[in-house]
Amino acid sequence: MERVNQILENELFRKCYKKIEKCEKKREFCRHNMVHFMDVARIAYIYNLEEQLDIKKDVVYATALLHDIGRFKQYEDKTPHEKASLKYAPTILEESGYSKEESEMILDAIAQHRNKEVAKEHSFRGIFYRADKASRACFSCKSESECNWKNEKKNLELIV
Repeated sequence: MERVNQILENELFRKCYKKIEKCEKKREFCRHNMVHFMDVARIAYIYNLEEQLDIKKDVVYATALLHDIGRFKQYEDKTPHEKASLKYAPTILEESGYSKEESEMILDAIAQHRNKEVAKEHSFRGIFYRADKASRACFSCKSESECNWKNEKKNLELIV
């Protein structure tokens, strides 16, 4: 997990993360913070084990840390955050020692993490999409009734 720790210490990662925190300071709903990133990582890793995909743990965690890292751009200029995240993630991955092959897999999962079409795939991007969605505990959220997500999109019961 040395490379994951390098991501956490990366100057660009920290800069982007602080911008997200600032943009979401008053946000009542699902924040894009370290709790979300770690929840996605842990769920994705469980899916990885269950589906026997043999994706390295640090690749799963790197993807989780970087999948929403461009979120602040969506607040600033409405750039879809998966596209903005793809702007920052390659540099962070390279500086943290990820190979070209690993980076391509991570970037593909980031690019597809909002694409419902990949949900049923037996692939890294498929498990990552599902983990990102399963990470939201709408069933216990105090702001669920005010949330603008459609009920079909909300996790109103535990997903396993």
